[in-house]
Amino acid sequence: MRRPLQVTLLVLSGLGLLHSALFTDVCLRYVKPGMRPLLIVSGFVLLVLGIAEAAAREGGTREGRKGHGRHGGHAHDDGSAHGDGSAHGDGSAHGHDHSAVPRVAWLLLLPALSLLFYAPPALGAYTASRQPAKVVAAQDSFDPLPKTSPLPITLTDFTTRVQQDRTLALKGRTVQMSGLVTPVAGGGSWDLTRIIISCCAADAQSVKVRIYSNSVPPANTWVSVTGNWHPGGKLGTKSAPVALDAETVKKIQRPSNGYQDALPFPSG
Repeated sequence: MRRPLQVTLLVLSGLGLLHSALFTDVCLRYVKPGMRPLLIVSGFVLLVLGIAEAAAREGGTREGRKGHGRHGGHAHDDGSAHGDGSAHGDGSAHGHDHSAVPRVAWLLLLPALSLLFYAPPALGAYTASRQPAKVVAAQDSFDPLPKTSPLPITLTDFTTRVQQDRTLALKGRTVQMSGLVTPVAGGGSWDLTRIIISCCAADAQSVKVRIYSNSVPPANTWVSVTGNWHPGGKLGTKSAPVALDAETVKKIQRPSNGYQDALPFPSG
């Protein structure tokens, strides 16, 4: 398991990156859109390296055949042969070939093949259910809210207003948010979730708002929710629950900014 495996890994990895980043949007399941050009460049580099490695191997094979023919079928080695069958030379040491790749290297083929034939899905409810809600930054002052009703708001802004806004600007206001459905234990409520990534899926964090509604949509469904703050504790303090009494829950398509805590798209 030597150069052929190395060439195969380089070529398949390059093709996998190009397939996911150049010809499809699969890469956006794992990285931010700004990382896409770097993935495309990386794919081309791996592909070129694989082709160059294959060409070098083929050239070396042909040269070896020519040398073999010139010496009439006899191989010459600068090392000396010993009676015990071992040989000391450039190609081997005590009969052991150290150029071989460990068999476990075959496992590296799996992620390369997965990008081509079965790409893992985007992060969703499974990830969010195993993470605590992201801690929002402290804020001292707030701008007045628009008079729009329902009021489009992000999950982070809703969380901050509920627990830190002493002006109680959300009291009695109908708000609108969008995100994916994350079931919670016990039933009767669920979490509206936005998964946020700074670079890639490895650094993902979740923002959650507890939703109280008559029914629980299926996990990983993207929905737009309108409703009012769910009373509890003291609004504008940490005792206030980050929760919403839902009036409407509508299924929507996953937005292109699915890994951002963005405002919901205007309803048609």
